[in-house]
Amino acid sequence: RAARSLKMMENKVFLSFTFYSTILILKMYVVAIITGQVRLRKKAFANPEDALRNGGLQFYREDPDVERCRRAHRNDMENIFPFLFLGAIYSLLDPSPTVARIHFLIFCVGRIIHTVAYLLQLRAPTRSVAYSVAQLPCFSMALQILLATTPYW
Repeated sequence: RAARSLKMMENKVFLSFTFYSTILILKMYVVAIITGQVRLRKKAFANPEDALRNGGLQFYREDPDVERCRRAHRNDMENIFPFLFLGAIYSLLDPSPTVARIHFLIFCVGRIIHTVAYLLQLRAPTRSVAYSVAQLPCFSMALQILLATTPYW
């Protein structure tokens, strides 16, 4: 078991994947914290007990800014979770470390720009371009995984 763990830590592609995945998970935590802060600032709570604690049941309501944060977070979950699977499997295929790093970097930067564009309401098509660019390495990794595993189908 220890030898396997050591071998994984020698895998430069896996280490690069681990780095970018951790950045993305931290980014998701930041969006969750921002959502909570916007809820407090706007007094728009999802649960009646939170509203009662923070001013009254009239604050048990939706708010457009809170909903924007929630959509950004949901979009992260819809895209980052599949990336975590694809990147982990792709790392096992022994790809070029440079090419793999480029895949991970493009996805990570695309997702960060997507979140910034979402939360700051940047002019279109900034968010959709960031989304699309971030999808390219995922499609590339998925295709390479399928090609590598097709003989075992």
